[in-house]
Amino acid sequence: MKLPIFPLLLLLASSAMAQQAAPARQDLGAIRQTVEQFLQTQIIGLPGQVSVDVGPIDQRMSLASCPQPQAFLMPGARAWGKTTVGVRCAAPSVWTVYIQAKVSVQAEYVASAVPLAQGQAIEASQLVMVKGDLTTLPAGIATDIGQIVGRSSNSSLAAGTPMRIDTLRSKPVVQSGQLVRVVSSGAGFRVSSEARAVGTASEGQMVQVRTAGGQQVSGVAKAGGLVEVAF
Repeated sequence: MKLPIFPLLLLLASSAMAQQAAPARQDLGAIRQTVEQFLQTQIIGLPGQVSVDVGPIDQRMSLASCPQPQAFLMPGARAWGKTTVGVRCAAPSVWTVYIQAKVSVQAEYVASAVPLAQGQAIEASQLVMVKGDLTTLPAGIATDIGQIVGRSSNSSLAAGTPMRIDTLRSKPVVQSGQLVRVVSSGAGFRVSSEARAVGTASEGQMVQVRTAGGQQVSGVAKAGGLVEVAF
């Protein structure tokens, strides 16, 4: 049985017009590539071996085609560990999607080789370099033994504990009762005198001293038993 020619042509024409009217859809693979390239630029300069893993993209997602999708990080977010990257389109259609990703940083960090007692001055022989993913560790992990030697811990630490700089005390450069040299400076003058420290301080910390005349002043502790007072 033959179909009438005219209705058949009309049906084919309508189908072709519908296909032409349908807007082009965004290639989801291009979104993944945009996220990966964006993170690659964000991790430049990080230590060790850095890798980027972009999470799965929902294949059911239907977005209008975008010639220049732009990736971005949310305020406060960074390319470190598990993160979320936004991808937006400004024209011809406006849309925004969020893609999960992970940045791993395999590098060496400092850990305690033996148990460390609270307040104990730490020596290089008590430390060891360990390789691991820095993004899984707390912030402030030391990556150089020189950052730790001479400091002391605020609490007792078990062997194998990653060393956090912010939990360590610096070695005091001024001890309470110590005779120190006070250097006072201001506009056009610089005076040096002796005084006795009232407290204990590490380099860069404020410490009070008592002069020979009984006056108590505050200054910045420096190495070598020096206290700087600015006027």
